[in-house]
Amino acid sequence: METEHSRPHGGGNGGRARAGAAGFLLGLATVLVGLMAGLFFAFDVSVMPGLAASDDRTYVTAMQHFNAAIDGNGLFGTVFLLALLAAAASAVVEFRGGRRTVALWAGAAAAAYLVVLVITFTVNIPLNNELAAVGDAAEATAFPVLDKFRGTWVTTNIIRTLLCTAALTALARALLLHGRATADRG
Repeated sequence: METEHSRPHGGGNGGRARAGAAGFLLGLATVLVGLMAGLFFAFDVSVMPGLAASDDRTYVTAMQHFNAAIDGNGLFGTVFLLALLAAAASAVVEFRGGRRTVALWAGAAAAAYLVVLVITFTVNIPLNNELAAVGDAAEATAFPVLDKFRGTWVTTNIIRTLLCTAALTALARALLLHGRATADRG
């Protein structure tokens, strides 16, 4: 029975180069997803609880400023989107390299992170836009948008944190398996 370790990977320097590219993509995806998991986690354990202890005006003003800073930040956008691309690309490269188990873990990570993007674009960003549209923070307390924002945004951010952590764990496993598979081939 053929296993991942017994399958040829293209042989020669070309195979090693492809394995190196796959390892690079896995490492990049792991770092990028880790950065996103850390950002979401920081909001869960410090930013949102801290804001919950403040008055409504401070809460709204701070969230409007956080969202504006993130929306206008090219580095954030690059990390946010490149994490998915790197995870998905690593799954494809690993699959093509015959490392099916590694590809499965990387693909699972990409799928979990894709759900993070879907939640972000369908729930969190629309809520951020509603809060931004209020304008003056003093006016926000007169609208149900604040209560909706607090409950839904915080809950979906926890879900994003958990999904990113799952994706990070899957990528770490993929990276470990990739290292074992490529080390066995010399």
